[in-house]
Amino acid sequence: MLDLSPQHVELLERIGAQGFSIVAFPLYAQAVGIRRGDYAVLLKPEPEGAFSFYGEPFMLIDGNPGVRVKRGIDEVFVWKSKEIPATPEPLVELAQFRSDLERAIASIS
Repeated sequence: MLDLSPQHVELLERIGAQGFSIVAFPLYAQAVGIRRGDYAVLLKPEPEGAFSFYGEPFMLIDGNPGVRVKRGIDEVFVWKSKEIPATPEPLVELAQFRSDLERAIASIS
């Protein structure tokens, strides 16, 4: 079970108020999922009510974390046997998701 302080909960509420959703990923019970659209990231609770990224942001595939991997000269997002090409459009959207979330967290802290 994830142990969050009142400061963690307040920060999550403020992140949610900025257009992000708080979600659970059962395989990662030690982290908090943050989602917007087709992209998400896991946040790890830190002391003093802060969070840090637990791994890299990812594309959701059927609601699950799609890992970005190289296949020859191409990159794809993979969840089990399903693959989605990592074309420029989703890569830009993923970078924008990360940037927006980092900015939201910084504005709250």
